[in-house]
Amino acid sequence: MEISYTGREGNVLVGSQFTPVDNVTSGEVVLLLHGGGQTRHSWTATAKALAQKGHRAITLDLRGHGDSDWSKQGNYQFGNFADDVKLVVERILAEYGSHPIVIGASLGGMASMIFAGEADETLLSGLVLVDITPSVKMDGVEKILGFMGSHSKDGFATLEDAGDAIATYLPHRPRPKDLSGLRKNLRMGDDGRYRWHWDPAFLVSRHKIDRHNDVEKQLTNAVKKLKIPVMLVRGRESELVGEKESAAFVEMVPHARVADVSGARHMVAGDKNDVFASAVLEFIDELDAV
Repeated sequence: MEISYTGREGNVLVGSQFTPVDNVTSGEVVLLLHGGGQTRHSWTATAKALAQKGHRAITLDLRGHGDSDWSKQGNYQFGNFADDVKLVVERILAEYGSHPIVIGASLGGMASMIFAGEADETLLSGLVLVDITPSVKMDGVEKILGFMGSHSKDGFATLEDAGDAIATYLPHRPRPKDLSGLRKNLRMGDDGRYRWHWDPAFLVSRHKIDRHNDVEKQLTNAVKKLKIPVMLVRGRESELVGEKESAAFVEMVPHARVADVSGARHMVAGDKNDVFASAVLEFIDELDAV
């Protein structure tokens, strides 16, 4: 079921809600936030797994991504995303009467760290960070930004061309025979070409890496304030979060637990969703047992 929320600038944020059979939810409310350049559809398999276990899963297109509004002012700093997430969480809390669990991958995780760490009150019952920590490998960041920018202007003539680009970037993943699912992550331009479903202005803001140290400091200060249960799920072959970055995170958040997913890179859920979903469900079960 499609739903919508309102962000800090009055911007519409579009989401999808997954509920158990007969809409009977005995579990948690889980908000899933995607990474930069992705859409809420990257979480579909995980959301379905959560719903099957009795949880209400809400996937959200962040500002400038998917079906959500683009920022007219080009406001795509991490704090802007965090402001939107706070409003969404507050509405979820008001609507369902329970503190949600947030699962944030990459960009979604950064927004979650800032929001949860800087909030004046506890609004979440738990936080799952997917392959993101305050400190990351910058060569991995540049590789991701390079892929995002390589076709952002000219786009693709066909879905097959887009599929070829993804297969080259992610050679460890089997290339799907049916590419129709790509339509959810692409938009058709007036020129008849496919482009990724995000605002090009987002990439411009992300290339301002001269501010990286300021961002890392903001994220570090935020996570050190976290008191809620936290889990970091890292792809063992991640381009961004290695053992060094993972260990540094545990020093910042001593109560955090860490799950390494073998055979997964930065996009953990997309690489090994069954293992990822199992780790998340185990984390949620432990929260319910407290």
